Amino acid sequence: MRLTVELEPLLKERDISLYEFCKVSNISYQQGSDILKKRTTGISFDTIEKICLYLNCEIGDLFTLEGSTQGYLSYLLKNFPETENVKRLPQTKVTDLPKPFLQWVGGKREMIKQYKDFIPKTFNKYWEPFLGGGALYFHLGPKPAVINDNNPELVKTYAAVRDNPEEIIDLLLQFKRKHSKELYMAVRSIDRKLDILKDLKNYEVAARMIYLNQTGFNGVYRVNKSGQYNVPIGSSLNRVICDPEAIRKASAALKTASLQCEDFEKHLGGAKKNDFVYLDPPYVPISEYSDFTRYTKEKFYKRDQIRLSEIVKELDARGCYVMLSNSSANLVKELYSQFNIHVVRSGRNLNSKKERRGKIAELLITNYKV
Repeated sequence: MRLTVELEPLLKERDISLYEFCKVSNISYQQGSDILKKRTTGISFDTIEKICLYLNCEIGDLFTLEGSTQGYLSYLLKNFPETENVKRLPQTKVTDLPKPFLQWVGGKREMIKQYKDFIPKTFNKYWEPFLGGGALYFHLGPKPAVINDNNPELVKTYAAVRDNPEEIIDLLLQFKRKHSKELYMAVRSIDRKLDILKDLKNYEVAARMIYLNQTGFNGVYRVNKSGQYNVPIGSSLNRVICDPEAIRKASAALKTASLQCEDFEKHLGGAKKNDFVYLDPPYVPISEYSDFTRYTKEKFYKRDQIRLSEIVKELDARGCYVMLSNSSANLVKELYSQFNIHVVRSGRNLNSKKERRGKIAELLITNYKV
């Protein structure tokens, strides 16, 4: 198994001769020939950069892993130099409680203080079909619990954090030592060449997702219609890429939960009387500036919001405790008019324009009184 540079198909695709390529990119013809015929065992980062600049391609377009793709990230990392871009230190201590290890748009980490008074004092099993960053789950540490998300990459990441925390930490520390815009783009483009859910180990899927999440724009997770991650790199290279204690704490907390990846309706089929169900679906947009709901290639449409409200009514009839968060859109008020509707305030920090940031009203719906 070895990582090689695939120069020949790129030259053919652009109808460029090796001689022309070497002359313009300032690479010797001998070196170019060795790269083309895969006779070289090492290529400097400067040479890789010259190739990308001249051929107008991403670093990930150059690489292929011959043989098994197990260990792809480790082989990719060997082709990048160490940098001094990351100076920030992780803040999680050994004595801290579990918390989300991902930044997540719409995550509820900052909302816990407002939510805690609405959580049932006692319940049997905990259910959460839209896990996302998992802020409430990590806060409660419920046992037993059944947690779910329909994003398979996210679910594999949680499974790997549960089962392989040290392998993830090791890869993230390598990312930290070599973080650069070029590395970010190479890691981001992996899903253009591989089926990452099949071709990478779970801990590689997790390390890639955490790395991109920590270094991308505002922690946004977004994919195109082909399911390819397309978030630009963040404005600063100085990010906390690896927080070992946060991953270890999350790993311990996840060991007591059943982890699923399916539609919310199927997931909730097993919820019973006195179980607690927390629902945090993609929000109903209230303006053109608030549609940050797509984190898989499928949208969550109005019909899904209506279907969810019908499921809430079924859960209520079963005797479950149900708590749901959503926007203050009129549709939400209409769908849950028979339940208790509470107003909470959250910060909106994604907008690039200062005047469009600030506290906005959200709704917290319960089928019980506290």
